[in-house]
Amino acid sequence: MDLSLITFVQILVAVIAIICLMVANAVVMVYVERKVAGFIQRRPGPYEVGPWGTIQAICDSMKLLAKQIFVPANVDLVLFFLAPVLAFFPVLLLFLPIPFGPYLTPWKTPDGLVLILAFAGFGVLSNLLAGWASNNKYGVLGAARAVSQSIAYEIPLMLALMAVVFQAGSLNLSVIVEKQGWVPWEWNIVTQPLAFFIYLICLVAETNRAPFDLPEAESELTAGFHTEYSGMGFALFFLSEYANMLLVSFICATFFLGGYKGPIIDGFWWTIIKAYAVMVFIVWIRWTFPRVRFDQLLNINWKWLLPLGLLNLWITAIIIKVVN
Repeated sequence: MDLSLITFVQILVAVIAIICLMVANAVVMVYVERKVAGFIQRRPGPYEVGPWGTIQAICDSMKLLAKQIFVPANVDLVLFFLAPVLAFFPVLLLFLPIPFGPYLTPWKTPDGLVLILAFAGFGVLSNLLAGWASNNKYGVLGAARAVSQSIAYEIPLMLALMAVVFQAGSLNLSVIVEKQGWVPWEWNIVTQPLAFFIYLICLVAETNRAPFDLPEAESELTAGFHTEYSGMGFALFFLSEYANMLLVSFICATFFLGGYKGPIIDGFWWTIIKAYAVMVFIVWIRWTFPRVRFDQLLNINWKWLLPLGLLNLWITAIIIKVVN
């Protein structure tokens, strides 16, 4: 069989598996988020539908998919329907270079980080198109906030990841994992604590999660850029939000937490455990801290994270030069 055909089949199977993972992740995380929120707010959370409320998220998903897609008047139909598609499907490509296990990388490429950073921009493009095409003032304001927020926080996020790349000497995500050991003090969270701190803040901002959920901001903008979406259109935005959460958590596990390495034996389960630990942290942040103002959001980046990211990258480069 032709080698290119084998590669195509492998990527196709990987994409189908990733779609299943994204759907299952959304269902699980909706339940986890509601339970965590209930615990923090001293209430039970979902508990009526199924044992301990476990089927509640599935029922809500079915209800959402069955809803009618309402299209407001005076919208740009092409862009209106293109936006949720751009929000969901490009995320599939971003999971391909992630090394889930020692022999479980959907698409092995020496420039995995470049691929992720290149396609990550489609998310903010979909937000922009959704807000602009909706012909709604709240949608336009949410889109403007999403663009400015994403552009701002992409820079320190990239600087944090580049510090690890400098240290590992490669853009290959598998190489970055292999450079770390199986015990926590051999992970990059210890050797690059400032980069890890910057990345944690940026991943919350890049996924539009509270306290940095200004593009949606229900109390101010109704739902921001996806105010006018319903049914399957809203479902795609909903899936893409949790898919992006999962993606940035996998990247965090790969770059800072040793990836698939762990005690006793390496395996994909370590990657999953570490990624979901980061996701629970993101959920905990949402239900603990109040939403910041938009000027405070940008000031955190331009006045603090960006200078700290540049300083950390500069120090890392000097240390590598001296050691080598």
